[in-house]
Amino acid sequence: MPEIRFFVSPDGKDDWPGTADQPFATPNAAREAVRAATAGMTGDIIVTFTAGVHHLEEPLVFEDQAGDSGMHGFRVIYQAQGYGTPEQAKVELSGGREITGWTEGDDGIWTAPIGALAPRRLTVDGHPAARAARTRGLPGSVTKIATGYVTDSMEPQSWPDPSGLEFVYPGVYPWSEARLAVASISGDESSTTITMAQPAFDNAKSLYDAQWHGAGGDGTWDGLAAPSVLENNVAFLTEPGTFAVSRTDSDGHILHYRPRPGEKIGETSVVAPVLETLISGRGVHDLVVRGFTLTDAAWSGPTRTGGYLHYHGNARHERGGFQKIDLGADVGYVHVPSEPVQLPANVSLTSVSRITMEGNHFTRLGAGAILIEDGTDVAIRANTFDEVSGSGIAVHTSTRVSVEDNLVHHIGTEYRGSPALLVVESAETTVAHNEIHDVPHNGIVITGGERARGTQVISNLVERSMGKLMDGGGIYLSAPQGSSFAGGAMVRGNVIRDVLTSYNFGLYTDYGAAWITVLGNIVHRADTPIVLQVGPPMENVVFAGNFWDLRPDGHDTPPETVVVAGNTVLPKENFDDTAQADPAAADILARAGRRGLER
Repeated sequence: MPEIRFFVSPDGKDDWPGTADQPFATPNAAREAVRAATAGMTGDIIVTFTAGVHHLEEPLVFEDQAGDSGMHGFRVIYQAQGYGTPEQAKVELSGGREITGWTEGDDGIWTAPIGALAPRRLTVDGHPAARAARTRGLPGSVTKIATGYVTDSMEPQSWPDPSGLEFVYPGVYPWSEARLAVASISGDESSTTITMAQPAFDNAKSLYDAQWHGAGGDGTWDGLAAPSVLENNVAFLTEPGTFAVSRTDSDGHILHYRPRPGEKIGETSVVAPVLETLISGRGVHDLVVRGFTLTDAAWSGPTRTGGYLHYHGNARHERGGFQKIDLGADVGYVHVPSEPVQLPANVSLTSVSRITMEGNHFTRLGAGAILIEDGTDVAIRANTFDEVSGSGIAVHTSTRVSVEDNLVHHIGTEYRGSPALLVVESAETTVAHNEIHDVPHNGIVITGGERARGTQVISNLVERSMGKLMDGGGIYLSAPQGSSFAGGAMVRGNVIRDVLTSYNFGLYTDYGAAWITVLGNIVHRADTPIVLQVGPPMENVVFAGNFWDLRPDGHDTPPETVVVAGNTVLPKENFDDTAQADPAAADILARAGRRGLER
């Protein structure tokens, strides 16, 4: 069947016909040409992008009703030129804006006016720059009060533009990190008062009200007692490659940047993210996006709401009340949002079907990277995710989504409770042969519920998870995953190494986990490979044929309906050599991680 081909180039023009010799200039122009052609498709429509940076002035939006779907059994394909060949072009879809108008100050700091922009991320010559931070917390003796904090140090009174300050609270719950904005700083010669932005601070006090009786004393836990890290103030611009945004200029915001050695005004490219969505799709089907670098997108949620009140996974508080969860008289209690809100993503596909996202690079993004919600028959394959503020891949309430052969690392750079890969109440999801490393909390999270069934977590390689926060694992599952072992979750052939922070688990079945088979996995260097006592208790879980370097507590007296059998303990000191000498373990090691894909 004949194909229809269009071309897009940074050197093109939108009033050209979109041929190889006269390409379009923008993705949106190509999309309009596709819409005019889909009704009469007799073959695939292929839109090819030539090398270069394609700056998106607005999100690339795909809608079924507008004619963006493939028709008559054919697909619409957006791809980099030469996709899948050694000559594949490097094509970047950027939601950022280059910052110009720089001035160098006597202190070596560059400044530029940026209008209403208030970037939380920055890209300098293709590399991420960090917000200026004070990592020693507030100076002096600090006391929390109803509206914020009081300290006997006068230093904060010298910090300019305190309204741009953001306080960070790692471990506000062991598995959570909160961010809260400052409203003002005042004081005299004896003390300084820091007033926090409302209602975020009051909401934080309600959300993080908890007791942990194992902590000693009366079990009182105050994760908001004082912030550990302070971000975004010109006073903290001491390290090269850091920036801050001030808001004292009457004409708009000012960006301050301390350059790295060798960076020069006029030669160094500085890009601030602007768009909060790069690609979105609703109802669209039979669509392929492959071979792109998707980069420089923002998320202004914490700025709009006065903070980021994280609870667990991608869930946070933004509205509604709080629910008290009693963990038992010997443990304590926590609070959770009664109306949890999920972290958004810079690429979002809703109610889509027969979609493929393949061979893309998601990087320097200010929210999560990609979210599939209410989708069916979606493939997320052979992509790379790094330098992402939130999670890499999130799948919500979907059916038959395959997440395979992806590389996910250095995500959760800003919202550190974010999982590398999250599946929420979805059916027949396959999570296979992915590689995950260097992430701040959980590697893979599978949460159950009424819709969850048939999840397959197969032959993934998870290394150096739990890099910042506690109480998680390389692979984490919670709640029922179906109603029988036949329709439940299968966790098989995964390799988990180096679960870093204290109080962690290699394979963590938590919070009423049920109908899960954990078969033939390898866990090396975790606090403990599995946990058997959780609340609410797990039921109908089988741990069999696994290899680990430590016998889990209670392995010989598991809860009723939980089976722990046929697992092998290998010596921690020469674990890898011993595993390679065992045929079953060697086979698990050989299969875990990404496969070479024929494209």
